[in-house]
Amino acid sequence: MKLPEKVNILLLGGGGREHALARSLAASPRCGRLHIAPGNAGTSACGTNVDIEATNFGAIKQFVLNHGVGLVVVGPEEPLTKGIVDFFESDPELKFVPVAGPDEAGARLEGSKDFAKGFMTRHSIPTAAYRTFTKEDVADGEAFLATLRPPYVLKADGLAAGKGVIIAPTLDEARAELREMLGGKFGAAGSRVVIEEYMHGIECSVFVATDGAGYRILPVAKDYKRVGEGDTGPNTGGMGAVSPVPFADDGFMRRVEERIVRPTVEGLAAEGIVYRGFIFIGLMNVGGEPRVIEYNVRMGDPETEVVFPRITSDAVELFEGIVCGTLDKYELTVTPQWATTVVCVSGGYPGDYRKGLPITGLGVSGRPETIVFHAGTRRAGEQTVTAGGRVLTVTSLAATMRQALDASYRAIAGIGFEGMAFRRDIGRDLE
Repeated sequence: MKLPEKVNILLLGGGGREHALARSLAASPRCGRLHIAPGNAGTSACGTNVDIEATNFGAIKQFVLNHGVGLVVVGPEEPLTKGIVDFFESDPELKFVPVAGPDEAGARLEGSKDFAKGFMTRHSIPTAAYRTFTKEDVADGEAFLATLRPPYVLKADGLAAGKGVIIAPTLDEARAELREMLGGKFGAAGSRVVIEEYMHGIECSVFVATDGAGYRILPVAKDYKRVGEGDTGPNTGGMGAVSPVPFADDGFMRRVEERIVRPTVEGLAAEGIVYRGFIFIGLMNVGGEPRVIEYNVRMGDPETEVVFPRITSDAVELFEGIVCGTLDKYELTVTPQWATTVVCVSGGYPGDYRKGLPITGLGVSGRPETIVFHAGTRRAGEQTVTAGGRVLTVTSLAATMRQALDASYRAIAGIGFEGMAFRRDIGRDLE
């Protein structure tokens, strides 16, 4: 199987990740018409925004059929966990339109923390010790917490918009959090809670493209989740990222591939899961040994904004390899340059924040070393205004991490909207 030489593409999603994917897809000579649903104010420069939500499968079907779409690329996790791949494959009018992403069975790697931990256990993939609890056995959960050393890690089993992980410093706080989570703090996502041992080390994100048999390991990145400098404050969807990662050297990555990547891809196949998409492996480097924190079934955000700008090989051909089972023929090439991104957020994020605030200074994206990816933005007449908590992510490429970061911060100095906030210490822990 092969995609048409010029293929019309529908990209689902509307954040910074999707802007980065749209930019790379649009740069390919094999990209025909590129549509982004729903997109944002930035993606409109790469293709045509479509006013369809990424989970409105019926409207997506009609659009695909009416516009000659030959490839669907899924950015966020929600359409995958809700079964968009299964929807296409079971529809006689859609089943020949390939979708880049796992089916609902494969998406359980992200949709259920309990399933993911069980999968790792079954395939001897190194991870933290854990147990899963429900409201009915909350007393057993509190007893299990007492067997662990602080701090304590509690994870909502289901999707919670990147905010379902709690790290509690004391046993009393952990017990209180467990009761709150099982009591509905995260809705249905927290009906089961995974409690696991805390792993001491430094994190990184490994991204794998797979066609179900072969795979390619994409550039490694490190992101920064906490809203405050010095990794303080609540978790967010991500405040910045860098790539490459200094400690992810050849020896470390060889261990990652042997102990984690290959067993994951082979384990999915062994369990009868046909997985054609991305696997995002959140890793902890524990004294030089990689251990899995979690899986996601799509590219990360804001990591995509440093990973894809470093990929110099054709993006459409990467997706062709994924959906057509020909990834072994795809030659991945990556620039040796560093990429850094800093996220500009609305005041109050990740709590309450205002929308509709005019953004100034977006012309800095014209600098050759800097790309301003839009995340939570929309057009309002002649203005670009805020439309989310994470508003912009400012990526720069340079010969060193410090040069790239300096370029990103210089660009941010020219951007403004009321209440804008960002972290000034991205990458500092790696210097």
